[in-house]
Formats: sequence, C-alpha cells, structure tokens
Amino acid sequence: MPPSKSGIADYSEALLSELSKRAEVDVFRTPDKRFAADAYDAILYQVGNNPDHDFVYETALRHPGFVVMHEGNLHHLIAHLTIRRDDWDAYVTECGYDGGPAALEFAHRVRRLEVGPDYEGVPMTRRLLAVSKAVIVHSDFVASLTREQGFTGPVATIPHGAWLPEETPGMNRPAARHELGLDESTPLIGAFGHLKPYKRIAESLRALRRLLKLEPRARMILVGEPHPEFRVDQTIRSLGLSEQVRVIGFAPIEKFVQYMAACDIVLNLRYPTVGETSGSLQRALGLGKAVIVSDVGSFSELPVDICLKVPPGRGEEDLIFEYMNLLVSRPDLAKAMGARARDWVARECNWGVVAERYLDFMRNPFAETARGTGTTASVESAQAQQSLQTPPSPERPEPEDVPTDPVPAQATPSPGPPDETAIPVDAVTTWLAPEGRAYAANHRSRFVHTLEITPRGDAYGSVLEMGAYMQITAALKFQLGYGTVRGCYFGPLGRIDHKTITSETGDVFECDIDHFDAEKDVYPYGDASFDTVLCCELIEHLFADPMHMMGEINRILKPGGHLVLTTPNIGSLRSVSAILLGYHPAFFPAYIRPREGDSEVEARHNREYVPMEIQHLLTNSGFEVVRLETGEFLDEPHPEFGWVTHLLKRYNLSHDLRGDGIYAVARKTEAVKDRWPTWLYS
Repeated sequence: MPPSKSGIADYSEALLSELSKRAEVDVFRTPDKRFAADAYDAILYQVGNNPDHDFVYETALRHPGFVVMHEGNLHHLIAHLTIRRDDWDAYVTECGYDGGPAALEFAHRVRRLEVGPDYEGVPMTRRLLAVSKAVIVHSDFVASLTREQGFTGPVATIPHGAWLPEETPGMNRPAARHELGLDESTPLIGAFGHLKPYKRIAESLRALRRLLKLEPRARMILVGEPHPEFRVDQTIRSLGLSEQVRVIGFAPIEKFVQYMAACDIVLNLRYPTVGETSGSLQRALGLGKAVIVSDVGSFSELPVDICLKVPPGRGEEDLIFEYMNLLVSRPDLAKAMGARARDWVARECNWGVVAERYLDFMRNPFAETARGTGTTASVESAQAQQSLQTPPSPERPEPEDVPTDPVPAQATPSPGPPDETAIPVDAVTTWLAPEGRAYAANHRSRFVHTLEITPRGDAYGSVLEMGAYMQITAALKFQLGYGTVRGCYFGPLGRIDHKTITSETGDVFECDIDHFDAEKDVYPYGDASFDTVLCCELIEHLFADPMHMMGEINRILKPGGHLVLTTPNIGSLRSVSAILLGYHPAFFPAYIRPREGDSEVEARHNREYVPMEIQHLLTNSGFEVVRLETGEFLDEPHPEFGWVTHLLKRYNLSHDLRGDGIYAVARKTEAVKDRWPTWLYS
C-alpha cells in the first residue's frame, strides 16, 4: 500500500476504495501477528516481483487464498527472500523445484557468480501456485503462463482498473505545461514509471532525434526513478538532446498525473515482458492520451483502435518514429484515439466494475467466468420517522389482478431507464395564472426539458415535487400520468397548503403542499413512499447541509425509484466567459435586498455546482446516475460564447457539459454511501 513507490501499491489503494464499499475488508500492510485466516470468507493477496511483497508471499504459503498475479515472474522476489538473506541453498532448491534440472544447473551458475539471477527463464511461481486456492490475473497472457506452471485451479482474468480524470481532482494540464515552460502548441511526449532499460527508452530517444528534424518544437519528459543499470542522462547527452528532453525523476502521484495530463503522446514500451500490466498505461488511457505500446504480452490484447502497437526487434525504432510523427502532425487523430481509449477504460476497467468482478469470483471461483451478474446491494430503509400525511397512492396490483379497463395512454408505465417523451409547451402554460406566464415563456426550455427527462408514471405511481411553485406540478399528472402528485415547500414542519388550479380548458388540479426545512427536518413521509422525486432549482439555495436532503430523498424513494435533479451550472460557457471578462460567474450571486414588511425572504443561491460534482453527489447518496447532461435555461442562442469554446479546444480542455443548466436523472440503488463527502464538506 502507499506510500510504497509501487504501481501495485496504487492499484491496491484504488481497488480497496471500491471493495470496501461492497464488503468488510481488513488490510494488512506489513506482517501482523493478529492475522487470523479463519476469521475471513476470503483472503486476497496482491503479489508483485519486488521485495515489498516478501511478507505477502510468505503469508500466502502459510494461509492459502486468492492470489493476484500482477506478472508471470517472481524471480526477483525469491532472490530477495533467499540470496539477500544469505540463504543460497534455499535459492538453489527453489530453482530446482520451479524449473527442474536445467533450472537447477542455472542456479549453481548464479551461485558461482557466473551469471546474475534470471528474470525470464525461471519464473519462480510454481510453489505459490501449488498452494493457492484460485488466481486472478489482468491478461490472458499471464493466465496462460499460470497454466504453464501447472496450476489447475480457477483462474479469472480481470482487467487492471483505470483512473479517470474526475477521480484525480486538481489535475490541471495548462498549469503543468506552464511549470514545464511549455506553451499549449508544443508537442509533448512522455514516458512514465521506473526508467529501466527494458522500457525502450534509448530507442525512443533515438526516434525523437529523428522527429526533431521534422518538428523542431517537439519535447519529451521522462517521469520516474532512474535505474542504476541505465545511464539515461548520459544517453541524452550523447544524442544531443539535453535541450529537448527533461528527466523529472520520481514524482508523487499527484504530480505524476499532472505531468501525464500535460502530454500529447504517452510511450509505454517494454521488452522483454513477463505479462505485467502497466498502471501508468491505464492512467494514460483513462486520461484520453494517445498511447504507443509494445506489441508483446498483455499489451497485445489491447483493442487496436485505442493505441498504436510496436513489435520489438528490427524496425522498432523506425516504427516508433513513424508513429510519433503521425500523432504530432495529426493532433486530430491523436485526440480521437485518446477519446476512444478513455471510453474503453470507463466501460471495461472502471474500479467499480473491477471490484464487482473480484467479489463475483471470490464468491464462486468455479463459475465459467468472473464477470457474473454483479452484486445486488441490499437497500435497507431508514426507520420510519413520520407516517405519510396524505392518503397513499393506490397499491399497484399484481399482474393477475390488473384491471380490465384500459389504462389511459398518458399513464402507460415505462419500466427501466426513463424515456424522453416530447412535452408540448402548453402542457405548462395552460395551467399558469396570467401573471406567471411571462416567466414561464422565458423558462419554457427548462420546464419542458425537465418534464421530458422525468420517468413516466402510471395510475399507481407517486411523485413528489420539491420546491413546488405549481409551474409543472399539474403536468406530472396530466402529461406523465402519475396517480398521486405531492408537493413540498420551505416552511414550518406540519403546515399543509391545499392548492387548486384550473386550466384554460376548465380542468381542475388539486395538490397538497407540505412545509418543512429540507436541510434539517425529517420529511413527513414514510420510507419508500414515492416512485419519483423532483428536486429542481433547489439544491443551489441550500445553506447548511445538502446531504441531509439527499439522505431524506433516498429514504422516501422506493428501491429503484428515480430522482430528477436540475440546478445551474457554474462551469457553463456563460460562467467561464464571465470570469475571464472580470465578472462573477454565478447565476445569482447577489444578496437579497432587505424589504420591510415581507413575511418571506427570497432564497439566494448559496452554492452552485458543476456536472462532475452532481455526479459525485448522486453517487455518494446511493444513486446510480442514469442521465447527466447540460442544456439551456432560456431558449435563446449564445453565439457570444463561441470564443470560449474555441479557447477550451485550443488548450485541450473539455467543452462538453457547458450548458447553463445541469439536468440529472438517477436511480436509487442503495443507502447513502458517504454522509460527509470531503469534496463538499470541510
């Protein structure tokens, strides 16, 4: 585990973050006499080929469990456990056990100091595999090496997890480039991790020297600890690249990611290989970088459209040069490849998916595949604090009891994710008093789109609109088909207003509006009362504790119920434009001018959000995000913000999700995960 300077330490920390959300996990970072194997349903060993894993290896021999083989060779680890402890006899014995007479003869040569300990021919994994209950690997290549070593038990190939930009707060590409003394137009190539000879650094430097004849502005950074057997500084000087190449050396993970974000191209070359999957490669793919890898081992299994692959051997340097030249001269191709890479790791290698597959395999290691159907989290309702103060919605009948009378078309249930349904503008305006129609006309885009993304109900469905101004409330019944519609508003707990409005066509809509403090009170509804809750243009007004509101929404929603949340976007093009021009970026930053005699003070905006924060908010609150997008609040074009889009593209910053308003739909999947998320609470 960190602070060890190890890719496996970073891997273990990221995996633990997700596993601990799904299971009870104890972590042993060092030898610990308190470790009692019988106390656990499963024991998971992260094993790598370096001295940091000595106690892991020895414990795994004494207490067999699930072993994660991060590579197909442990020779350096065994050499540490034997030779470095001055136990040559044990080293010779291990070689003979692992590889037979040929390996035994090799071990005697090592003991006579004729050759060094081998890295390829004698993998030294047989003893560990012989006692292990099951094995987890990151590639089919290592799976085949495991079988070659005689392991006949269950093996699961689970992809190495990948980090995505939203998981690396503070990442700032322009700042990193500024620190390096580079402007945004300078092509920057990077290689990351320990600077070992087998990472093809010399070949890459020679290819860069050729590239500079075509693109003199190109630069390269090498981020990682130099290896004593590879004099990288001397190689750089001998090639005349001292001005074009910078050796950063070891960098803490935050800086490591910053430097990677600054790059246009990331090199992840290595030969020979024993099947290791590179954590730095996964980071680069998650950051959407154009990546060049060696076409060997686990790297050969990567999809062909997310990276460029270089076979080692003759022509290797030529191909590295050609690929670098292609990506530097065609940045559009580099960006497109990086975008595909990011989409792939987000889909296949996100840490949540990886953790689910770990648990599936540990539950049933003899299943055909570790992918399984995933874990269904139990959803335990909070204790009912108060009963629903309004008659409950009709109980939805079982299929055999469905009434024979046809359900009106607008009440047809829509299972699964919410379907966008076209909503006519007059669905809103027809229910408004004359004094409210001018406001609705200006905001019709927001009202109509909110209704379009809200899941449809049926005669047995129930919906709660928070902060109800009666602008879209009637449409929840007459357009979306909910049988029970309820509203709530800020006020003293226990007060209920009964609202009645008549449409232009003479239809009557009635609704009770409950009053309470959304940040402090227990909401006056029982557990699992509603199929859908709308929280529209409300969260930005909260002063003290938005997670109280999110927890109460979770409680009153039925399992699988939906939350529709909308709020202004502080990261919009309008906001970026405002701050660059010297103005305040928020929609509503002004204090409310006190007015004598008012019984109710208008609510100002206390905190506005960006889409990433809304995603985190929903996830922390026990929801699965079904839909997250931005759009307009006012139905009007904004050509005046075109320069901001150009600027963001120019500096390779995201120009997605830049609309004025955030629109999110989420499904309740479990109880609140994090009551005090650190990104929201100090």
